[in-house]
Amino acid sequence: METTAREFNQKSSQILAAAARGETVTVTKNGTPVARVVPITENDVPPYPTSPMGDIELPDLGLPDLTADEVEETLRGMGA
Repeated sequence: METTAREFNQKSSQILAAAARGETVTVTKNGTPVARVVPITENDVPPYPTSPMGDIELPDLGLPDLTADEVEETLRGMGA
C-alpha cells in the first residue's frame, strides 16, 4: 500500500490499522518515498525491558565498598 504524507496525516488511524492487519505502507512526499510503516511481529519485540527504569545487574569488579562520605571526598579531590 502507498499513501502520501498528507493522507498519512489525515488518515493515520486507518493506515496504522492496515499495518496491524499485516500490510506494509509506504509514505511518499512529492512522489518520493520517505517512510515505511511495517507490521510488528512477535520476533520484533524484545523479550526484556528496554526502558531505563529496568533492573540493571552490574558485574562484581572486586572493588571496595565506599561510604557516601568517601565517595564525596574522592570526588572533591577530582575537582568536582
